[in-house]
Amino acid sequence: QVQLVESGGGLVQPGGSLRLSCASSAQRFSIYAMGWYRQAPGKQRELVARITESGATNYADSVKGRFTISRDNAKNTVYLQMDSLKPEDTAVYYCSAVLFTLNYWGQGTQVTVSS
Repeated sequence: QVQLVESGGGLVQPGGSLRLSCASSAQRFSIYAMGWYRQAPGKQRELVARITESGATNYADSVKGRFTISRDNAKNTVYLQMDSLKPEDTAVYYCSAVLFTLNYWGQGTQVTVSS
């Protein structure tokens, strides 16, 4: 069982920045594909960004150019740098770890963008 713990959420004004972190308990963290998802009230959970074990990344169109996903395998941690935040980015952000058919989720961290 892999545990994922997100941190870094909070309240930020439009145009501001936040950096989310997700610490993993996986012994071989580097072989997992990692992702950030979000779920706003009344909406389905959606992919925000993903990074493969080789470092390839992909992003939702709505965050391209504003968000950056990265990973530090030495620290068993994946990050999501969020810049130029908009009110529509408000959601609970979840970290995921995928290895073949195994898929683990964190408990989520709230991000609220409001003036």
